[in-house]
Amino acid sequence: MTAPAQTAPAAGTKTQWKLDPTHTTVEFSAKHLMITTVKGRITDIEGTITIDEKNSRNSSVEATLKTASIDTRTDQRDDHLRSGDFLNVEKYPEIKFRSTSIDGDRKAFKLTGELTIRDVTRPITLDVEFEGQTKDPWGGERVGFSAKGKIDRRDFGLTWNQVLEAGGVAVGNEIKIGIEVEAVKVE
Repeated sequence: MTAPAQTAPAAGTKTQWKLDPTHTTVEFSAKHLMITTVKGRITDIEGTITIDEKNSRNSSVEATLKTASIDTRTDQRDDHLRSGDFLNVEKYPEIKFRSTSIDGDRKAFKLTGELTIRDVTRPITLDVEFEGQTKDPWGGERVGFSAKGKIDRRDFGLTWNQVLEAGGVAVGNEIKIGIEVEAVKVE
């Protein structure tokens, strides 16, 4: 397999990109019973990226994740995560992210923004890598990024837990986030 061609818009132009939800993944992981890492994802995602080729600090990202689409491959756990103990999807149907700053170059940068979960907004910084840009078989342009970061779920009011008889807790407080983004240029 050959690497895709990487092209860039003319310097000084701003381009708009729409997240492709079928090729974008937002995953999370947390410790369970202090010994195992459980992973999941949120599958209903939409968002836009604005890229300023002249000054990357003027670029921005906005994304919305539908909380009801949480999937850990276990119905009982997913139902619990959708309940009032965690995401409370009836009352808070969306998680939102809006970038506030970008620091670094096009290939690797820190993306800082406001993450809102359960109507609580806190800053988060993601380490982002540019994965490339190419034309797709249908004549469109696509761009890819990978990002990772972490949050303390308690900062967002996600405090449910259970103390274990042997010590420790059922659910870890640190949530690791991994994101793979593919976005399509908006003409």
